[in-house]
Amino acid sequence: MSHDERRLITTRQEFDDALRAAFAEVAAAGCRELWLCDDDFAAWPLNERAVVEHLAQWAMAHRHLALIARSFDEFPRRHARWLEWRRVWSHVVSCRAVDEAQAAQVPTLLVAPGVVTVRLADPVQCRGSVSWHAADLTKNRETAEAFFQRSGEALPVTLLGI
Repeated sequence: MSHDERRLITTRQEFDDALRAAFAEVAAAGCRELWLCDDDFAAWPLNERAVVEHLAQWAMAHRHLALIARSFDEFPRRHARWLEWRRVWSHVVSCRAVDEAQAAQVPTLLVAPGVVTVRLADPVQCRGSVSWHAADLTKNRETAEAFFQRSGEALPVTLLGI
């Protein structure tokens, strides 16, 4: 893909495909940080073997993956493979939850600074874009970082009592 390109997303399948492609691009490019934001990540393809393999290729001690959500309640049921990967890489993964007052504002977003951003402007209608524009990457990273700073630790690596 040209890094001066932007592509529209108009369906859930296009969004899922854009996420899969972004994880593959991140694994190949090796960016230092990766930001994921969503209400609860329930519909993301995080349990797919290929996505977890791309994250395993990407992960190194000096990298950081930040997930920001209202709730991580769906992870044990929907993303067991990702949770297993995270146990190994917990030192580079931060899972953060926003409070209820901010929950409706959390964007549906993947940002790999310097690489790619995938954003749903309208998650209900699955309308969004994939962008390689530097301005989009910067703006979306700043958005994710702002939510990260106003959030608290969530989803412990080991769940007691299970």
